[in-house]
Amino acid sequence: MGLKQIDHGSSDYQRVIQLRFSILRAPLGLNFSQEDLDKEKEHIHIASFEEDELLGCCMLTRIDHHTLQLRQMAVKDNLQRKGIGASIMAFAENISRDKGYRRIIMHARDTAIGFYEKFGYKVKGDQFIEVNLPHHVMEKKI
Repeated sequence: MGLKQIDHGSSDYQRVIQLRFSILRAPLGLNFSQEDLDKEKEHIHIASFEEDELLGCCMLTRIDHHTLQLRQMAVKDNLQRKGIGASIMAFAENISRDKGYRRIIMHARDTAIGFYEKFGYKVKGDQFIEVNLPHHVMEKKI
């Protein structure tokens, strides 16, 4: 399995959008607007591959000079619980540190809190609803 940073607008990025849609949006009856995708030009896009097969992905969005937000974490359904998400998390944290960031936050679906807690992320604040699902802000100093 290989991990790499991919470019916005590339063919790999288009594949990532499809994966994010199938895992995160379609089950909720949601889609991406072109405006949503255009806003991603400045984000850091990370993808995991096995040869040419896309396994999983995430995105890092700059909040300020010290903080990135992890967003749109997705792993193919049939490959979850096989360490792909853990590898993506480690890679995302390494890139964040290499770029001088000191904190990662996220809006974690409540069903994923246990996954992120394994990597040292802590719940901050009260539950809120986003994309019609309960979420919590989580954060970690890196």
